[in-house]
Amino acid sequence: MRKLAALAAVVTMSVGTLTACSGGNYCDNLKGYVDSAKDLDIKNSDAVGKMLDQAKKVSKSAPDDLKDDWKVVIDYAEKAQDAKGDTNKLLELAKSDGDKITPAMQAITKQAKDSCKIDLPGAGN
Repeated sequence: MRKLAALAAVVTMSVGTLTACSGGNYCDNLKGYVDSAKDLDIKNSDAVGKMLDQAKKVSKSAPDDLKDDWKVVIDYAEKAQDAKGDTNKLLELAKSDGDKITPAMQAITKQAKDSCKIDLPGAGN
């Protein structure tokens, strides 16, 4: 169960304090992503789908140096959605892809704070 909680934390680490956002569409889209991930239940594939839609929107406006990181987040969220709330599948996902998602979220978190003034706590930054 701890791994499932860690998976949920990784996917929802976007919950944070939002401050003024400067940087155009990327920052605005990032705010939408944060809102969609707030209080996300990783077992609810519909909620994961909404967060995934926002992640895809953000990735299109992301700076070039974050495109690969957003691809990792999207791939991870798609797999979480495909698990359809199955705890065993979600645990397996946390084991198999956990090492990929953490550095991606760290890069996204740093850029969000530096450029958009949006805090995405929990990424180990």
